Amino acid sequence: MLYDVTLRIAYNYDSPATGGRHLLRMIPADVPGQRLIAAGLEISPRPSERLERKDFFNNRVTELAFDAPLAKVAFTLRARIERQAQAARLDASPSLPRLAAELAAQPQLTAASPHHFLPPSPRLGAAPKAIAAFAAEAAADAASAGEAVAAVSRALHGHMTFEAGATHVGTTFEEAFEGRRGVCQDYTHIMIAMLRSLGIPAGYVSGFLRTEPPEGQPRLEGADAMHAWVRAWCGAATGWVEIDPTNDMAVGGDHLTVAIGRDYSDVAPVRGAIRLSGAHGSSQAVDVIPVE
Repeated sequence: MLYDVTLRIAYNYDSPATGGRHLLRMIPADVPGQRLIAAGLEISPRPSERLERKDFFNNRVTELAFDAPLAKVAFTLRARIERQAQAARLDASPSLPRLAAELAAQPQLTAASPHHFLPPSPRLGAAPKAIAAFAAEAAADAASAGEAVAAVSRALHGHMTFEAGATHVGTTFEEAFEGRRGVCQDYTHIMIAMLRSLGIPAGYVSGFLRTEPPEGQPRLEGADAMHAWVRAWCGAATGWVEIDPTNDMAVGGDHLTVAIGRDYSDVAPVRGAIRLSGAHGSSQAVDVIPVE
């Protein structure tokens, strides 16, 4: 399936902002099952400096600097992506005790190494007792790591209610879990913390969801903005699996990957620093259109 994706992110400042430097992770990735055919990233106004590179996790990064004061700035991505349907996989993952032994036997520390995805990360410390206990109870009957991942997603989906505006980008995963409301970022962070508490390496995937579902199927939560889901390492034979706890479903042909990291801090579409006074606002819009 081919998709045309448009992502618009804009910032407006009441007073001109100066010294802006930004890191953008907006250009979709080339990953197994997904091929980036073409992409263009427009920045308005034009930055004084621009550099394209890849980060440690192989995500595409655009570095920007603005010398002139800014009243507003807009980033617009237009991309065409080929996404292959994901065939169902047999669960060849080990039990959780065996997973620990398989993890210890992994010698490499490359970007794909599971060792980066088990310790605390910038936005995810060790899971508090209540969250770890929730995960342990959810996975109590799981015979394998793969079953544990599915069980935790199912339990978390039942515990939480999707509610736009209930949290913000700075809400901690502990606060979202306690409030039992949130958006895809919250679901993803909570589940990563839960899986790590079980000894399952887990990371954060940012991307897009198909805006309109196939006829007769329900609309998925989180399809009007950038989406997020979980990748979990389930042993040497199985490798990485991806699951969307917001919708409690395996990641498939409607999910388009942009960036991969340990948590949101590694994949935020826009990061940076700018000097400003007064209020500012932002907006985001996403369109994911299947190409017939």
